[in-house]
Amino acid sequence: MHKRVLILAPRGRDAAIAAELLARHGIDAQICSDQSHLVEMLEQGAGTVLITEEALATSPLSELASWVAAQPAWSDVPFVVLANGSRSPRSISATDRLAELGNVVLLERPLHAEAMLGAIRSSLKARDRQYQLRDTTAQLRESEERLRLAVENAEMGFWDVDAVNDRLIWPARTKAMFGISPDVPVTMADFYNGLHPDDREATSLAYAAAADPATRALYDVEYRTIGKEDGVERWVAAKGRGVFDAAGRCLRVAGSVLEITERKAAEIRRVALVDFAEALKDVQEPAGIASAAARILGETLCVTRVGYGAIDHDAETLYVDRDWTAPGVESLAGTTSLRDYGSFIDSLKRGEFTVIADARSDPRTSGAAADALEAKSTRSFVNAPVLERGRLAAVFFVNDGKVRNWSDADLALIREFAERTRSAVERARGEHALRDSEARLRELNETLELQVEARVAERDRLWNLSQDMLARADYGGMMSAVSPAWTQVLGWSERELLSNGYATFMHPDDAPPTLAAIENMRDTGQPARFENRISTRDGGWKPIEWTVAPEPDGVNFIAIGRDLSHAKAREAELARAQDALRQSQKMEAMGQLTGGVAHDFNNLLTPIVGSLDMLQRRGIGSEREQRLIAGAMQSAERARTLVQRLLAFARRQPLQAVSVDVAALVAGMGDLVESTTGPQIRVVMDVAEDLPPGRADPNQLEMALLNLSVNARDAMPDGGTLRITASTETVDGDHRSQLASGTYIRLSVADTGTGMDEATLARAIEPFFSTKGIGQGTGLGLSSVHGLASQLGGALTIESQPGMGTTVELWLPVSTEAADLPSNANRLEEEVSDRGVALLVDDEELVRMSTADMLADLGFAVVEASSADEAVRMLERDQAFDVVVTDHLMPGMTGTELARHVQHIRPELPVLLVSGYAEMAGVDADRPRLTKPFRKDELATTLLALLH
Repeated sequence: MHKRVLILAPRGRDAAIAAELLARHGIDAQICSDQSHLVEMLEQGAGTVLITEEALATSPLSELASWVAAQPAWSDVPFVVLANGSRSPRSISATDRLAELGNVVLLERPLHAEAMLGAIRSSLKARDRQYQLRDTTAQLRESEERLRLAVENAEMGFWDVDAVNDRLIWPARTKAMFGISPDVPVTMADFYNGLHPDDREATSLAYAAAADPATRALYDVEYRTIGKEDGVERWVAAKGRGVFDAAGRCLRVAGSVLEITERKAAEIRRVALVDFAEALKDVQEPAGIASAAARILGETLCVTRVGYGAIDHDAETLYVDRDWTAPGVESLAGTTSLRDYGSFIDSLKRGEFTVIADARSDPRTSGAAADALEAKSTRSFVNAPVLERGRLAAVFFVNDGKVRNWSDADLALIREFAERTRSAVERARGEHALRDSEARLRELNETLELQVEARVAERDRLWNLSQDMLARADYGGMMSAVSPAWTQVLGWSERELLSNGYATFMHPDDAPPTLAAIENMRDTGQPARFENRISTRDGGWKPIEWTVAPEPDGVNFIAIGRDLSHAKAREAELARAQDALRQSQKMEAMGQLTGGVAHDFNNLLTPIVGSLDMLQRRGIGSEREQRLIAGAMQSAERARTLVQRLLAFARRQPLQAVSVDVAALVAGMGDLVESTTGPQIRVVMDVAEDLPPGRADPNQLEMALLNLSVNARDAMPDGGTLRITASTETVDGDHRSQLASGTYIRLSVADTGTGMDEATLARAIEPFFSTKGIGQGTGLGLSSVHGLASQLGGALTIESQPGMGTTVELWLPVSTEAADLPSNANRLEEEVSDRGVALLVDDEELVRMSTADMLADLGFAVVEASSADEAVRMLERDQAFDVVVTDHLMPGMTGTELARHVQHIRPELPVLLVSGYAEMAGVDADRPRLTKPFRKDELATTLLALLH
């Protein structure tokens, strides 16, 4: 199609005449009816277009011009235009439009047929060359694509140096070999700087020889690179040649590169392992084997120190007989405590590598640890664990004095050397043992009978004294011999063990996999290790770790079993300790939160209680208003009590033992206990009428009774009766409470619930012991009640049987003093009045206002300060004060710090600390204090004691 001529001649028979002429000369021609038809034929392919001036003049060329403009890059269709010789307006217009067609040959009519044929043939030849160019270009692109794919599949890169302009061309793959991102420009400086220092000189000389007109050497080198951006060390193989002009000047040096890191690593590994194998031929002692391994690995990796240390688990030490070090580097041979390895030793025991690329930046070794390491010429290191039967037996350590990104190949080689060293050391020990055995055998030959008897006795002694369970058994399921350890561990007699198949002693769930492992051992002839549960004579199960090995006869095998009970128990105890720690942390967090909330509530209650107390004392308002004030005061007091209970729960309330009306306290808790235990529990209170006062902290005693009531409720999920009894009891020397003889108050909390068995009862008061499950109980209830009783000089006793309920008795000493009663406020006010000037310090305005009113009512002139800093300024102006009343928790300087400052500048000036938080960190134990909220009489009582 690309050799045909398309004809567009709309006038008369011009098109037909031209087609006949071309056909007579062997040229294929196609007549087009109009411009659209012409474009359609051009789409199918054409060699040239013969078009007359009339076709150009009579229709717009937009469609044809668009097609011409859209041709592919290789295409430029030639147009032969037949124009009229005269320059009529139509001719001028048509000629002006020829530019729209691009490649045009213009022929003026009249013309000879040969002229037209010549122009047509020339156009066809030109068009044929275009098609040839298209095909050549396509072939070139296909060839380039094949080359690109081949290079990519071979993971090769190329390089091209413009020696004249000193310009370097690297594709992305080549840049990657130097650790440079694809879009980063490169220069020859990047090439030279990226070479490993040890390879830079040889590589530079090889390149210079390739670019030298005198040598024109083949550039064929292998070198290491250090990644510019990632710092990674890579091996690269490069080849290339120089390109020279006629004068001998080097124009270019170009070639290919191939990353050979893995191949080099394999070569280095192979050479190192071959050297190690050769070295082992001349070394037989374990210490010499470890030393040879350290030397070869150290020289191979070019590090500063390598060593192999054996673990002594009894002494908790690591012993290095001798290590290999680079010149000038200190040896670490000798004994090192495993504690010096810190947390790394735990990872090593788990079989995990310790890999540190930079001790300065790694959080595990930064700081003082990095200083200690650098003092020993170590900036980066690898510790490789060597395990035997799952236990850490040795550590293979590799140190380097510089930062080093340990490659996978480095770690693989270290791992290989660690394993081979362990194997060689074990083999040497075995050979040494064999030589010793042979020597003993030679000795045996001299006194054979005596030696045989001694050996048999030794074997029997080992058999009889071994703590591991030793047995000889057959594949049919029977044991033919068992060591005494079986009876010691499991309780079964030798006769019972030998007369029953060994599968009968296995746990039903463990028997199938155990028998399968024994069967596999028989088939493969290889020893096996597994764990299962074996029954004890008392009906229990013990976890046993087994190592079994076949005997050469193919009928029997030897089994060695180790009791894992203690190890499992230690693991369980660790889990319990961790759970207890979590519970303790949870309680601490709850305590901090509850204490903080109580502090804020006390700050809110202080002005409420103080103001209501003042209104009540002054008798302000009508009888109805006084009742409202009294009701509000009662609610505020209940809120105050609630806050004290919160503090007691949070263990932020110190023990304040006073004489307590226990009967009133127990009776007053009836509603609280009933609401807490719920409608399914019937609460019965039985309090003796003549109950004397007891020595206790009322808040913590209430909390203890509430805890015991909640425990009783939880023990009665289906409902029941809770009976709280308070009575006086006389204790003699043999009493179950183990108290000293005397009279005590017995508080009993009894339920009709599920009760406890002996094992649970024995652990009931252990901290964190709970039968309620995770998240349902802290295990601190009974332990805290027991602690309270002990602090008060009393005791806690518990009686319980499964299904018969539980009775918990709290024994309190009888107080020789009368129970604390409300103070006579008027008498106190008279004693404390007219005391002079009080400096009141508090950052809470409402609290300060309420306290100031109380102080004024007590006869003090009050000077207020909103912060400790403001109070200090007043004191330093020598302003006269008779007492300082200050809040403890304030922004900036605390009340305690203010009190110490006052003691320093005015030792005679008394200071009273006030806080909504009973536990005040940093407060001296003998410092006078008052807990928020407080009434006027409580303030008066405290000030009276302070000022006297």
